[in-house]
Amino acid sequence: MSGQREIIEEIVEGEEDENGEENLETGGNDVVESQGGDGEEVLTGRSPSAEVEDTEEAGTQADSPDDKDTQQETEYTETAVDPVEEDQSVLAEEAEQLEKKTENVGNATATVKVVLVPEGHVMTVAFAIGLSIQELKRHLASELRVPAGVLQLSLDDRVVEEHQSLMELGIRPHSSTRMEMSSTDPDSHPLRPLRPPQHNSMSDVITARVQTDEGVFKEVVVEIERSSQQRTFLGGYRHRLTGAEYHHAAVQTLPKKRPDRGVAVFSRDSQTVEVKSLVQQCPVSISTQMTGIGCYVSCVNDKLVRPGKYITADERHNRRLRAVIFLQSHARRWLAQQAVNQLRKERTRRLAWLELQERRRQQEKEEQLRDRRQRWMNPQKREDFNLLYNALEKWRREEEQQINSSLRGAERKKALCSLLEQEVQLIAAIGSHRIFMETNNYDKVIQTFLNKSAAPHQWRGADGRLIEMDTQFTIRARELRDLYNNISLFTVNKEQRIHDLQTLKHTVMECECQLTRDIVDLIDREVDLMSRGVKASNLEGLRQRTCTLFLQYIKTPVFNPNVVKLLKVPQNPSQLKNDMFLCRGCHRYLRSASFAASASGCLSSMCQHCAGLNNIARPRDDFTLYKKILRKLRDDELLLNKDAKFPFLLQVEDIRYLIEVIWESHSALNGSSDLYNLTFVRWQRQRDWSPWNCILLSKEETKAHLELEDVHKTYEKTLICGVEHKHAVARQHFSHISVMAKYLNSHLAAPHGN
Repeated sequence: MSGQREIIEEIVEGEEDENGEENLETGGNDVVESQGGDGEEVLTGRSPSAEVEDTEEAGTQADSPDDKDTQQETEYTETAVDPVEEDQSVLAEEAEQLEKKTENVGNATATVKVVLVPEGHVMTVAFAIGLSIQELKRHLASELRVPAGVLQLSLDDRVVEEHQSLMELGIRPHSSTRMEMSSTDPDSHPLRPLRPPQHNSMSDVITARVQTDEGVFKEVVVEIERSSQQRTFLGGYRHRLTGAEYHHAAVQTLPKKRPDRGVAVFSRDSQTVEVKSLVQQCPVSISTQMTGIGCYVSCVNDKLVRPGKYITADERHNRRLRAVIFLQSHARRWLAQQAVNQLRKERTRRLAWLELQERRRQQEKEEQLRDRRQRWMNPQKREDFNLLYNALEKWRREEEQQINSSLRGAERKKALCSLLEQEVQLIAAIGSHRIFMETNNYDKVIQTFLNKSAAPHQWRGADGRLIEMDTQFTIRARELRDLYNNISLFTVNKEQRIHDLQTLKHTVMECECQLTRDIVDLIDREVDLMSRGVKASNLEGLRQRTCTLFLQYIKTPVFNPNVVKLLKVPQNPSQLKNDMFLCRGCHRYLRSASFAASASGCLSSMCQHCAGLNNIARPRDDFTLYKKILRKLRDDELLLNKDAKFPFLLQVEDIRYLIEVIWESHSALNGSSDLYNLTFVRWQRQRDWSPWNCILLSKEETKAHLELEDVHKTYEKTLICGVEHKHAVARQHFSHISVMAKYLNSHLAAPHGN
């Protein structure tokens, strides 16, 4: 109450200063005392400032010399009343009057200009100074259509509280203040005015002083509302004596908008043509005037018209009919030529496409044969040597069959011994070539190992781009790889070689152990021999030992932690507890990665190395073609269904069983036995591929088969029965495998229409 009382006293003093001159001009006649019906004093004819001064005049009216009786009564009262009771009554009256004045002052309005941060737009509002900042925020939030909780008002760079009022902030009635408003969440609720910003040269709120009665003035707050539309001047009135002009209300208010009826309306002028009146003289040829008395008409331009052959209506219709038939015959002939030409073009295009497909198939077959011949002549991989051993086995069987069919007795044994010697020589030649290729590929294997260890971490980002990240371990592996490549070059000059050896020496001396000491001894020995002028050819063995020891240094996880993921033997012995199996061939305990997996989920009894030796010694099979068929099957199924399971559960041995045992290595339609041209497709294309929903066809038949909607209406009953029998055999074979049997029942119960 003390703070509000101080503000009211300041406001009263300011209004006294402003209204002092007005009170002097009226000569004190604005205050008229009149006795009411209840004996109370009623003040009439006073200005608003006089009402505010009631608190000060209440104490001075008793001492006024105007009324002697009043003074005597006051003196009598002062002598009769106790001073303490008098002070309490006076304080109560002052508090009551102060509350009334506070309510009157709180209802007064002030002009508040709010600046929107950071846009800089200004909003002007006439607001009562007795209301709180929270109510001002609600008013502004409704104007800006944002939640009131995100608004923040500040005055003189200081954030104001919501419970404070404009009066408590020191704002006087009928004054103007400037405040800044910002949003606590500018991303979701930015502050933008709904109406376009107006010119800042004119104020939005003005305070006008209006005379309500004789000698009585009243402050009125006027809000100016601007319109972007240009209003026409409709006239008005002018006072003859004062010269004041009064315009119509339509000039000062917004125009009334007509409702849109949804129908385009045009004026009459836009729907009619311009009409003109013209005077025209008739020519002589159409005049009816003839030569007569007093009138001569020239006959120079006259001509004689003779009637021709009369044509009846039937003759005219017949002539038009013959003309129509003539035109139709030529038009149909032209259309027929166009249709024949189109058919000829389509036939030519079809023949060209068939020829192109045939040429492409021939090229693919020739390329496959060329690749197979190249693998025979220059084998590089393990599959290439398996192809050689397979060809050797086919040749041995053909020769043995020919010998058994043509020779008998001792000649047969002699021929078989000669065949055995030739087979041994060929096996030895293939083995020597394999050892030579492994020696040549040693550097490639080492380089691949070093590149994998130095590769950065890669992953796909949300936008699909490939992101790479280097760690301290990948940087270390990259430095060791580059140093190994420099050490492996034996053809560099002497200075460069010494520099590389010194770099290697400083690198390995970071951790001292027996391996690093051996590398340092070899480096010192090579530097000493090079300083003595020893030939480079005599240092190759020493340099090779240095490279071998440094490679062992790189493969040690202590010196290169990034190679842990590439080592076959894990560094943690606990990982070997449940991952070791016995090989029945070499009788060694190896990890599960050394054994081949099958669709049944069981590992083979022999490791991959022993299985490869057994294949070379006994069956000599080549699985290259079956791998290609399985790879093509997986690619085709991924295009049709991304959730395909069966093609990825099968292994190469299972595909070989399907082709050789169930489908007997030939196409189900034309009987082609060329494995290079055979492929697996769906039997019913609405269902996923499985061993009991497949058919083995050639590449030419695949496209036509996949276009069939219902195979039971297209193929003969004999072919359908044969295919269904093969499906039953495949279902019986793969039902013993637990992984396949899990999907067998669900696949049969699944609805069609994939």
